[in-house]
Amino acid sequence: MNKRYDRYESPLSSRYASDEMQYIFSPIKKFTTWRKLWIALARAEMELGLPVTQEQIDEMEANVMNVDFDAANRYERELRHDVMAHIHAWGDQCPKAMPIIHLGATSCYVGDNTDMILMKEALELVRAGLVRVLSNLAQFADSYKSLPTLGFTHFQAAQLTTVGKRATLWMNEFLMDLQEVEYRLTTLKLLGSKGTTGTQASFMELFNGDHDKIRQMEEKIAAEMGFDGVVPVSGQTYSRKVDSFVINTLAGIAQSASKFATDLRLLSHLKEVEEPFAKKQIGSSAMPYKRNPMRCERICALSRYVLSDMLNPAITSSTQWFERTLDDSANKRLSVPEAFLAVDAILSICQNVTNGMVVHEKVIEKHIMEELPFMASENIMMDAVLRGGNRQELHEQIRVHSLEAGYNVKERGLSNNLIDLIAEDPMFGMTKEELTAHLEPSRYIGRAPEQVTEFLKNDIQPVLDKYAHLLDGRQVELAV
Repeated sequence: MNKRYDRYESPLSSRYASDEMQYIFSPIKKFTTWRKLWIALARAEMELGLPVTQEQIDEMEANVMNVDFDAANRYERELRHDVMAHIHAWGDQCPKAMPIIHLGATSCYVGDNTDMILMKEALELVRAGLVRVLSNLAQFADSYKSLPTLGFTHFQAAQLTTVGKRATLWMNEFLMDLQEVEYRLTTLKLLGSKGTTGTQASFMELFNGDHDKIRQMEEKIAAEMGFDGVVPVSGQTYSRKVDSFVINTLAGIAQSASKFATDLRLLSHLKEVEEPFAKKQIGSSAMPYKRNPMRCERICALSRYVLSDMLNPAITSSTQWFERTLDDSANKRLSVPEAFLAVDAILSICQNVTNGMVVHEKVIEKHIMEELPFMASENIMMDAVLRGGNRQELHEQIRVHSLEAGYNVKERGLSNNLIDLIAEDPMFGMTKEELTAHLEPSRYIGRAPEQVTEFLKNDIQPVLDKYAHLLDGRQVELAV
């Protein structure tokens, strides 16, 4: 089929999301899942004694993938009901099974159960993306766990940390997201076969009031569709709070990704750490020298969309009437798939960025040495006290010298000369060489390297081991 250029298409499909995530929310996936649910229903009904034959089930199974979209569209234009349209279209292909397709069910049997199945598969794909991002960041943190760098509070120079330690802050948030995804996956349950108002009245008729058979029917359907159970109670639909919980989980990933990408954009401005930049990549159409952090900017842009989309299912959940209203349907068709496609794209870009971050160690060292004299002043003062100085007088002198050095840097554009000023002050009685010995950055990073090692060993390596099958055959063993 030729690509159409005269109609709008979502950039999430045309530019950003993976083929795998797009397939999960594709029409063919949706409607073949409907058919698998109808087969599961028919099989359970047959096994529990209803007049459904194996021949009918075989006919349906032979036509699962043979979706006639043109026929379904024709029926929907006539019937104004998508589920009935697909029943008739499939019934044309399965004439023997037609009388028992959808027996006892309501539209939400296929609609809601399919939505739950698709969200489960999509969350599994999201989980794989998170694991790969964590793997990349783990190797990065391990490599740079001892490389000192300026820490920032309020984006003002603060005590030193290490490049690897900062990466663990990003990792810890992605790890929290992974744990949230895992929790969501363990709590998702099918709607099951609840009927028009959730009372299963139609199945009470079919099974002559046999409650046990109705319970068995739902258990069989859930098992066939890969779930360990169905929701305990419902109206016609599963609670729309489930959609809200799931999109909140995706929004958490967007928060972590945006934080990571924003930090990297700031580091790129400082020329300390940059995202990958292709050999022929153009940073600006007007300024050839530019190396804009466009991948991280895209992460932030898509994350912003997901964060705003988080409101959709929350509002939908809060405005549902009694056992069912239909004002959720059009919104769900947009908000849930689009959130998944956006997060899929976000994680794909995160994988790309974290797999090739460039660290400029000399720039980092330069920035440290511009600020380190100020940070070393307390150690210098303690050293001078041990040599017989008065702590209070020395503190005042360092304050005065620091103000002068700061003036030289900010107002005169000169280098930080605090060490020279202290060396010239007889109150300290220390040579420049003795003072310079205090300017070893590794003395000011605290337990950062050990914290990285412990975090990777205790928190990350178990995750990478558990999900080694998701790492494209790369068994990650951190040097911790």
